Amino acid sequence: MIKFLRIKNLATIEDIELNFDEGFSILTGETGAGKSIIIDSIRLLLGEKGSADIIRTGKTEASVEAIFKLPQEKEELYIQRQISGEGGGKVYLNGILVPVKRLKEISDSLADIYGQNDHIFLLHLENHLNYLDSYLDAFSLREEVSLAAQGLRSLLREKKELETRERERNQRLDFLEFQIKEIEKAGLKPREEEELLYERNILKNAEKIATLIEKALDLSYAQENSISPLLAKLNTVVHELGAFDPSLQETSESINQFAITIREFSDSLIKFRERQSLAPEKLEELEERLNLIEKLKRKYGGTTSDILLYLENIKREYKELLGSQEKLQDIEAQIQKRFDDYKAKAEKLSLLRRGGVRRLEKQIEKEISLLGMKKARFKIKIETEPPQEKEMEKARENGTEEVEFIISPNPGEELRPLRKIASGGELSRVMLALKTIGKEKEFLKTLIFDEIDSGIGGKTAEFIAQKLKDLSKRHQIICITHLPQIASFAFHHYRIDKKIDKERTFTTVKKLDFEERVTEIGRLISGSLITGTALQTAKEMLTRNLQK
Repeated sequence: MIKFLRIKNLATIEDIELNFDEGFSILTGETGAGKSIIIDSIRLLLGEKGSADIIRTGKTEASVEAIFKLPQEKEELYIQRQISGEGGGKVYLNGILVPVKRLKEISDSLADIYGQNDHIFLLHLENHLNYLDSYLDAFSLREEVSLAAQGLRSLLREKKELETRERERNQRLDFLEFQIKEIEKAGLKPREEEELLYERNILKNAEKIATLIEKALDLSYAQENSISPLLAKLNTVVHELGAFDPSLQETSESINQFAITIREFSDSLIKFRERQSLAPEKLEELEERLNLIEKLKRKYGGTTSDILLYLENIKREYKELLGSQEKLQDIEAQIQKRFDDYKAKAEKLSLLRRGGVRRLEKQIEKEISLLGMKKARFKIKIETEPPQEKEMEKARENGTEEVEFIISPNPGEELRPLRKIASGGELSRVMLALKTIGKEKEFLKTLIFDEIDSGIGGKTAEFIAQKLKDLSKRHQIICITHLPQIASFAFHHYRIDKKIDKERTFTTVKKLDFEERVTEIGRLISGSLITGTALQTAKEMLTRNLQK
């Protein structure tokens, strides 16, 4: 519902603010006062086109702002739309700049406008089908149909992919087999390349390493003055000193341990030296291995780990391709089963729809008759296209029916699509009937009725007013009217006035209290010359109808 509306520099409006409440609100005023501008501003908020022509003379920009309370939610939505003199403009949702088309996307959840040129509900035949299903409480069954259709299309896509792959199957199998054999023949191991590069570096520097080993051996034990002989001599001296100081015995043990470490180190150096004896042959093998790995890297991955992962993937694909023929047969059986399930559910939904159409037609005809269209005929055109096995991909999520509302407003006229109806008043009354009968789940949506009182009066006007009031228990209703019967039923009343000041025209809006409403309804009764009788009648009407 709309909680707040501000319009600035739009046509004859300079700057007005409106606070709307829940329930039934009425806009009244003299012809040409600017009531339609209020509705046009809301149209802009719902994504309708805006041109520079609507900007107030002398201004470079017009703007409309509104705060909506979202249906069944606590959150509020702030919308601001600006129209510039160049014909462009900007849209902000909660302060964030968005394209104008975004307003169209969310407009269905915010407000509906019913008037001469407002056929949003009627233009899309899907809305007619949705209305029928809502009336019949068919959405649960329709959801089953939708899920069945989605599952069927998913299987059809999978089959198509398998068939495409089947045509390329043999060629792909040969190619994968070659790749698998090539990689497996190499016998790669994770991180093998890093280990080979490390070993190659050692072998390439074998001469330098051998020299360093000899020096280390000379220093550790080979020469007379190397560490091992010196440690032996040192240990003999310390041992003799131990006869004079027993604590030195521990030092002797440390020297022995160090001597053992030196001998182990020397043994390691000797083994390292022996490994280098085959360096030329070993290096050649390493280079061949590294060249093979480099060749495989260029074809299959950046590292040996990547190549092995690629091998795992193509093995899986190879296995899937080998079993694709069996899988194709299996999926064809699944498709037939899913199609039969979709067909059964769609037929059940079709029977429900066709069984309820006549009941809905009679109820709508009765409602529009009470709303002043006594001779109107209302029909629901329903066409079924049964699902065909040859065209399974055409299975529709909303079932097999096309639904359209058609009407003959006057005797002798042929039934025509409701969306092409000429009269704005008739359209508004039909939409009021649809909303009254309907079982929509949304609450606090804004419904705006324009021209609903065109060509009616008396008891019909009073009946329409009561319907609007009843509907306002579920939705916020805003209605433009010239009839006192309708105006007297509303909870909230706004008067639109036009005045001229310093040769400029201004449109103003005022929310009326009870006494001001009596005066305004008196004007609607008797015209510009308000009589005492009109005021008395207005007060009685307002008092009586507010209590209904």
